[in-house]
Amino acid sequence: MAYNSKRGKRPMEWASKSSHTNIIKDSSIQDFLKLCDLPKTSYEIDVSSTQSIAIDDLRENPIKRIIAIDGGYKEVSVKNEFPSSKVAFMQFGATFFEVSDLENLKSLPFIDEEDMKKLRDIERIKLVIPTKGITLKEAPSLNISIRKTIYDFFIKKPDDRNHFIDTLKWFIFKEYYNEKECKDEYSQYQLASCPNLGCNSKKVILYKEKMDEKYQFICPNCEQKIFLTDVFRLHEVIDEELGASGILGYLVSLIEQIFIVHIIRLMLKTRASLLEETLFIKDGPLAFFGQTANMHKPMRELLNYLNKSRKLYLVGIEKTGAFVEHADQIREKMKPGEVLLLNNDYIYKYIIPGEADPKNPYASTSYYSGKIIFKDRNEKMYVVTLPIKDPFVINNPQKDDYKNIDVILNNIEKLKCDMYDDALLPIALVNKLVSLADHPSSVILEKFAKSKLHGH
Repeated sequence: MAYNSKRGKRPMEWASKSSHTNIIKDSSIQDFLKLCDLPKTSYEIDVSSTQSIAIDDLRENPIKRIIAIDGGYKEVSVKNEFPSSKVAFMQFGATFFEVSDLENLKSLPFIDEEDMKKLRDIERIKLVIPTKGITLKEAPSLNISIRKTIYDFFIKKPDDRNHFIDTLKWFIFKEYYNEKECKDEYSQYQLASCPNLGCNSKKVILYKEKMDEKYQFICPNCEQKIFLTDVFRLHEVIDEELGASGILGYLVSLIEQIFIVHIIRLMLKTRASLLEETLFIKDGPLAFFGQTANMHKPMRELLNYLNKSRKLYLVGIEKTGAFVEHADQIREKMKPGEVLLLNNDYIYKYIIPGEADPKNPYASTSYYSGKIIFKDRNEKMYVVTLPIKDPFVINNPQKDDYKNIDVILNNIEKLKCDMYDDALLPIALVNKLVSLADHPSSVILEKFAKSKLHGH
């Protein structure tokens, strides 16, 4: 790491222009590079090594409405001089529209603003969270400030009558089961560790009966508060000095999926039949990442439960990453209307570097879904994740392992959007309405945050 010019009186220390020769001439480095293996080229890929199917046409489309979920965030500096401080702004959205509205638009010679409003029925939810060098006035540390901010968000959002915290309780303690189906294990949840600084308690059991009316527990060791939202384990990657920028991507993906669970719960509570007429689309894979990966187990159990008694239509659409790049590689090797059910061996041979392990299938500790590649009859390519009941399905996937695949993919085909390559209209719309750009959003949010914090 070079020296910087702090006060402008002395020059910066620049990197050496010749030190690279020491690396190039090192025999151990040369030997290491010879051991490395590059990904296969498109000519070497054999798509027949994984299961290929065709989708069946629908006699009648059960989907009457589409709900697309997306979120975005932007971290900004509010104090650049030492000690520096940062906050992150987040925005989440869910677009709702009727399939009939979309069908009607296709028959119009042109689309005016009033027609587009039917596809812009969006619910926006905002969150601001400290990530470095900032604490809440009532909190003595960054750890508690971030945990309290997330807890307050779940307590107050998304509206005055229905809160995410109620959905989280329903989700974690599996309250969707009726009394006859309930098991004793559903009334408790095990945390890997106490989230409070200085407490060394491991495997803390959160008993539902001991949760107070504020959705809080008391650690039996340190006797400090534990929030129900601490089940996300984000406290494990909060560093009091370095900050918590690393939690932002995990948190956004988490809230997107809690949003889906929240809508599912409200539908079951008000009119369960709505669930079987709705297609949920998430921007990104159906998975929980990083510290929140433990949530994939209760999510898989919820979806398995719902699919036993009714039909659930849920899909994740990937726009970037290794699988999307691979799909583009094999575009000419697939027929229109063809679906590749990616198996474990294929994934590790052609997409992800490594060796396939049938005892530990791809992403079995984070995904509650399986990946497929779909080339629709318009010749657009999609990387899709669909719920599966068992991660070991990936070793040898069959069509029946993916619930309602024909209905979902037929509707994906209807939602094509020519604004971008291989785009879907709901995802393009919701992303446009909630994403935060580097310019001008980042600059404006930074000025806004500084004016509020320094002016306080």
